[in-house]
Amino acid sequence: MTIQTTHFIKNTLVNKCLLVLLLVGVSFTESLAKGKSKKDTIVTISTQFGDMVVVLFDETPQHKTNFLKLAKEGFYNNTTFHRIIDDFMIQGGDKNSKDDDKTNDGAGDIGYQIPAEFNPKFKHVRGALAAARQGDFVNPKRESSGSQFYLVENHAGTPHLDNQYTVFGQVISGLDVIDKIAEQPKGPRDRPLADIRMTMKVEKLKKKKITKRYGYSYPA
Repeated sequence: MTIQTTHFIKNTLVNKCLLVLLLVGVSFTESLAKGKSKKDTIVTISTQFGDMVVVLFDETPQHKTNFLKLAKEGFYNNTTFHRIIDDFMIQGGDKNSKDDDKTNDGAGDIGYQIPAEFNPKFKHVRGALAAARQGDFVNPKRESSGSQFYLVENHAGTPHLDNQYTVFGQVISGLDVIDKIAEQPKGPRDRPLADIRMTMKVEKLKKKKITKRYGYSYPA
């Protein structure tokens, strides 16, 4: 056997080994990716009128990450739905609503805003979760509040808000709870006469379980 032939065989064996390792690595990476995609995080918003279960969209990552962070930290616990408009929406998430001063509800500032993440796929349908924000005259980039959000109550949706406010989630259970909250008696500035306080629970489940439990269908 010549030296050249020996080198050729050795090189061939080495290349085959590298190819096998590469394929194993790719297969392992794909398995990890598939494993991640099989689960999702849901948030349960509990009130005296019942629970609302929300899924958050991966396509709005900054809003999803921020909302989950605040919910996990307990930021939203004991805040209220401080603004309700029947046949429109219910709004909450202001830290000011935790105190006894009802006049400052809705004016709270968490100290940062989130860049808009408009996506034409996500509309202001009934049960849509969207971020509140300041008006265009002081917020021309339409950046979202760091904590305040609203849930669309109108059964026909509110399409005039599409691409104006970031939609980053959807209520998949408890739409009737939104209706009950929106119908409560209210006073000035659309604030409910009686506090409607919330708590939040974050839970990670298999997507198949979410679909089976709530009937929510994930896009293919």
